[in-house]
Amino acid sequence: MFSRITSIAISTLALLATVGNAAPATITQYKRDDTLKFDYNSDKVRGVNLGGWFVLEPWITPSIFEEWATSQTVKDEYTFCQTLGKTEAKKRLEAHWDSWITEADFAAIKGAGLNHVRIPIGYWSIYPRSGDPYVQGAYNYLAKALDWAQSNGLKVMIDLHGAAGSQNGFDNSGRYGPIDWTQGDTVDQTKDALNRIRDDHASHPAVAAIELLNEPMGSALNMDTVKQFYMDGWGNLKVSHVAITIHDAFQGVTNWNDFGSGMWNLIIDTHHYEIFDDGSVAMGIDDHISTACDFGNQMASNNKWTISGEWTGAMTDCAKWLNGLGKGARYDGTLNGETPSGNCDGKYTGTVSGLGAADKANIRKFIEAQLDAFEKAEGWIFWCWKTESAPEWHMKDLLAGGLFPQPITDRKYPGQCG
Repeated sequence: MFSRITSIAISTLALLATVGNAAPATITQYKRDDTLKFDYNSDKVRGVNLGGWFVLEPWITPSIFEEWATSQTVKDEYTFCQTLGKTEAKKRLEAHWDSWITEADFAAIKGAGLNHVRIPIGYWSIYPRSGDPYVQGAYNYLAKALDWAQSNGLKVMIDLHGAAGSQNGFDNSGRYGPIDWTQGDTVDQTKDALNRIRDDHASHPAVAAIELLNEPMGSALNMDTVKQFYMDGWGNLKVSHVAITIHDAFQGVTNWNDFGSGMWNLIIDTHHYEIFDDGSVAMGIDDHISTACDFGNQMASNNKWTISGEWTGAMTDCAKWLNGLGKGARYDGTLNGETPSGNCDGKYTGTVSGLGAADKANIRKFIEAQLDAFEKAEGWIFWCWKTESAPEWHMKDLLAGGLFPQPITDRKYPGQCG
């Protein structure tokens, strides 16, 4: 789902230098828009992630993992399937796939004024590896989801969210633990999964973009390998009439202007969270807003289409199991003994209606600032549509509670980003 690394705004001087070095001819080359299904040159991406549907994350659906809360032997989809066995795991997962997201959700998403959904899916659902405990079936639901999107006038970014060996070590890659992507044949296997997505779904009228891989942890990987993978993936998809999306690999959103000479229709996906280090959770609302606005300026300086493909209304990491099953929070000092910035006290769990008035006002301010910031570039995709008990992350509930603007362009706090 998201990084454990917070994006830090660059200085104004560095930003101006970056903007000054981006030649208009280069921008035209990279933003060519060859018969794509969405006009990324002119229209803003306004979307939401369907998180927790085809890739389990304990913090999104804690009820699925509650029976292992004490033992902590199950902490991701890999150990969920491994512990239950394929028959029971498939039974439970099919019940989840049937109910977590339905066609009614697509209608509600369209009704909220959005135009994109980003759908995360793991390699194991597309191109399983022998010996893995994962069960298959989600890929069939993906096909239905594309039809639901088309029926409701929505475009889809299919997001390969987990690669064999794990590209980042997070539970959102399918397996929490070592980062073993690029070991053995895992890179080729990842390309095979992408090629199957291309062959099966790139021609679908709803599929506007395909993301080659979510959040590869650049600091733990050879970036030459990551970049070669991106180039190969682009080459395999370039005639498919979809925008080809690459994550910034936590290298910094402005560090990709020199990548991709001769390539076109590339989207840079950057994930902006201000909660995954002590300094960020200690910030007040004004600093959160300033940081978001500065980040939007960075995004807008790029010579490729740039979106924030994950972001949130949260200013704390208090949501239950957000940092992993059984783990605490930086905000209240229960994660690895960090210095507390405040007290979670259960107030960041439950529903939007249960939040206090000050929290509601600050979340609305923060969401509005990020909307303004990210639309300086090509737009945004919120994480995520639903959660069981994390109100700051629950777009459907935020909309109902008046904390997410309706219409999207409505502002109670205009001009926060100047």
